[in-house]
Parts: sequence; C-alpha cells; structure tokens
Amino acid sequence: LGAAYGTAKAGVGVCTMGIMKPELVMRSIIPVVMAGVIGIYGLIIAVIVSSSVVPPYPLQTGFAHLGAGLAGGLSGLAGGMCIGIVGDVGVRATAQQPRLFVVMILILIFAEALALYGLIVALILPSSASQFSCVEP
Repeated sequence: LGAAYGTAKAGVGVCTMGIMKPELVMRSIIPVVMAGVIGIYGLIIAVIVSSSVVPPYPLQTGFAHLGAGLAGGLSGLAGGMCIGIVGDVGVRATAQQPRLFVVMILILIFAEALALYGLIVALILPSSASQFSCVEP
C-alpha cells in the first residue's frame, strides 16, 4: 500500500514537473523507482514467510510471522507515504531550483531507510521464532 501511494503521489509530481521542464523528467523519476523498491521489500517478506509455513505450525511461529508481516508492512506504508510526499514536492521544487535535487535525494534515502529497517526486522523475526515458546494453561 505504501509503494502504491508513493508511486502515485510522486508520479503526479513528475507529470506536473514535466510540463514546466520536460528535459528533467528522466532525472525526476527517482522517487517513483524508490517507491517501487518498497513493494519488492514486501514481496521478499511474503516469500520468506510463506516458504516457512509447514505442518506442524506452532503458535509462536504464527505470531512471529504475523509480527514480521506487520513490521514490514507498516514500515513500508510509512516509507512509501514519505517518499510519495517528498517526491511530489521535491521534483516540483527541483524544476524551479535545480540545486534542491541533492537535498531531495538525501531525504528520499532517509525515507527509504524507514522501510529497510522494517525489512530487517521482518527477516529476523521468523528466524528467531523457534526461540520462543507458548505454554498452554
């Protein structure tokens, strides 16, 4: 969901900027690409979680997979929204003042790091699920 929002919001900014300065369009699709990478993070998490679902499926493994999905999904949502907003405003500002390009890229990198942190947590959680135990009363 974050990747879709980021792609749509940044794409609107690229189209608007393309009207003002068409020669900068290829340089300004970086936010769209970065938002697409967040979608790939979600795909990685889904493949890892689904490949480790085998019977018997203990309760603690299910909770670890739920936590991994939530960590990756919510951080991807936050990162995608941030990339979309910064990408939209950033490419429009870059069309008016080209020196803002580096600043926009730095902010986008920090926004992408939000989703990357969620991916790291989502990769660690399923691998450590066997360390936990759920005791039935």
